[in-house]
Amino acid sequence: MSIKTDAVAATPDDELEPRADPEPGPLRGITAAHNSVRAALGIPGLTWSPSVAQFAQQWADKLKAQGCIMQHRPFQGADAQKYGENIFSSWGYEPTAQDVVNDWVSEEADYDYETNTCSGVCGHYTQVVWRNSKRLGCGMAVCDDKQVWVCNYDPAGNIWGEWPY
Repeated sequence: MSIKTDAVAATPDDELEPRADPEPGPLRGITAAHNSVRAALGIPGLTWSPSVAQFAQQWADKLKAQGCIMQHRPFQGADAQKYGENIFSSWGYEPTAQDVVNDWVSEEADYDYETNTCSGVCGHYTQVVWRNSKRLGCGMAVCDDKQVWVCNYDPAGNIWGEWPY
């Protein structure tokens, strides 16, 4: 299974207009899940982007072709990353969009805002709450009892030396 995204071309300005539950299928609610975390920090919400979602779905489909492996896009080549990216994988259960975001946000425990450092892994969390990111697009694919989720953020976050919010 892969998620079909809306192929309607939209300009970035058009995509900044909020829409209710714009995500397809199992992705439904993933923008709201992100925005709930951002709102608690006083950070403006993200807007769902069909074009960014199409980019994310392309990578999820590529990961599916490899057995739903967990791998970020490369920095160079035909599949090069052009957005910020979070990935998630599950096996043996079907996570909701809220479960996926909760997993990334759980990394907040490893993030120290005062020093802008991680004591473990926190890059997924900081991308979720990156103040300058405006648009979100996600995709997912299923391989038997495994799922792989990909979310892309425009503009990208996690810029070395900058605070997320």
